[in-house]
Amino acid sequence: MKRSLPGLLARERARRAATAFALFWALNAWSQVAAPSLASGFHIAGRVVNSSTGEPVARASVVAHSDDSRIVAAAMSDADGRFSIENLPAGKYPLSASKRGYRSAFYDEHEEFNSAIVTGEGLDTEHLEFTLVPAATLHGVITADGGDPVEGADVMLFRQPDLSHASEGPVQADGAMTDDTGAYEFSDLSAGEYFVAVKADPWYALHGRSNRNADGSASILDVAYPITFFDSTVDEAAAVPIKLAEGSREEANISLHAVPALHLRLLDTSPKNGARSIELRETLFGKEIQTRGMLAVQRGNIETTGIAPGHYELTHGDPPRTIEFNASSDLEIESDAGTAAVSVRGTLRTSGGAAIADEANLLLEPEDGPGRTRLQTFAQKGQFVFEGVLPGRWSISVYAGPEGQSLPVVSIASGQHALPGNEIVVADRPVNIAVAVSRTQTRIQGFARLNGKPASGVMVVLVPHAPGAYVSLVRRDQSDSDGSFSLRDVAPGQYTVIAIDDGWKLDWRKREAIVPYLAGGVPVTISDRSNPVVQLPKVVSAVPRSDAATGPGTR
Repeated sequence: MKRSLPGLLARERARRAATAFALFWALNAWSQVAAPSLASGFHIAGRVVNSSTGEPVARASVVAHSDDSRIVAAAMSDADGRFSIENLPAGKYPLSASKRGYRSAFYDEHEEFNSAIVTGEGLDTEHLEFTLVPAATLHGVITADGGDPVEGADVMLFRQPDLSHASEGPVQADGAMTDDTGAYEFSDLSAGEYFVAVKADPWYALHGRSNRNADGSASILDVAYPITFFDSTVDEAAAVPIKLAEGSREEANISLHAVPALHLRLLDTSPKNGARSIELRETLFGKEIQTRGMLAVQRGNIETTGIAPGHYELTHGDPPRTIEFNASSDLEIESDAGTAAVSVRGTLRTSGGAAIADEANLLLEPEDGPGRTRLQTFAQKGQFVFEGVLPGRWSISVYAGPEGQSLPVVSIASGQHALPGNEIVVADRPVNIAVAVSRTQTRIQGFARLNGKPASGVMVVLVPHAPGAYVSLVRRDQSDSDGSFSLRDVAPGQYTVIAIDDGWKLDWRKREAIVPYLAGGVPVTISDRSNPVVQLPKVVSAVPRSDAATGPGTR
């Protein structure tokens, strides 16, 4: 069962806050509000245990939710970690648990998925083992030259992905500001490998041309702190990973050292163009962390000051051009430097050729290459245009309707050739495309079995037959306690449904990691005339990850 939680860093914070509030409400108001409405029925019982030691977790709050996330019932684990939620009607109940010092979680949680507990005649719901992971903590102190604490420093926490996200590279997991003692802390962390990076400005720094010496040289106060990594290095490649075990508390202190700030001048070889602006983006692990606009204009040239050494992407001109560079000294950049951007124009229709009557929101997201941030535009009467698109691979997402419903992109045509999927390749000239989306979205339901028994907690994947459509049309779910699953928002097409036990360690975003499991799947075809809910005619046999045929994704 999938549980969607919005945002990136905000999504995780929202989950923690919402779960904590829900548990508090349930345990304090359940007996007065919800209990009388339930007739005698089924129950869910088991033990809450420490994932590291296997020991029971006493006084953990356990909550049963409805499919639409409402609280249904709650219980507290006893000294042996045992809990029991009574008087439940037959149904599906996502189960969550929480206790101070542990990471709040749903039962058998993997990413945004979990296994709901299904109650009913003949179903065993009395022997659950709910593992809670002790939360880890990372803290430290940021100091400057002379050992003085740095207040207000931006401390960024990056997590090294596990095998299932290996293709992504480090992603930001959290952020914090140092207090007046230079201290920071990240709590409620999962076990894993992390990097810490710090961005700050010396409190005494003075930048700009007015602060230069009479001979044009830099003032001794024209200084900056480069982004600094643990263990106090400014070289991203030399950043020391911090390994956190479950429940551990680690310290990572970082020292910042001021260096002369850099000056960048963008030369204007055509003064008649008048004033121009630039966008300077600082990047870390290939991702943008800060954007700076134009700071000064002089005689047709554009000059920025107070730049710390680091990795940057500069966009300038009209039409825009982008250049990537490592700044280690003052720079002069020619006005024609960089890669020119182009426009992407197109039409938006359904896969059957019908127009999209309501306004649609389109996102163009980069799949590779530097200097390319996500672009957004709107389609009016089926027409749209993206300006300032740099060469490279891009993916298109479409949302329409009053609630911003996601419309799967079925194919994209350029000229007479239509290719399945939502990716386009932009070269050095304007592009005209026709985007076909599906408004017929079906839900596929089925059951997974492992060794003849209901397979709970396995990864279920809906794999489109067309390789080019994999990214846009692939769907996933996690099977519930009775082996049931539901794959939502399925566009018309031919698919294979597979189930992989312990499949959560696979880098499923790469189709080649899934290919070895296709032979044991169940084929299904969805058309424009399919029912809103399609039941698979066969049970899907779950394949243990270690038992798959040789190939990518196996042990």
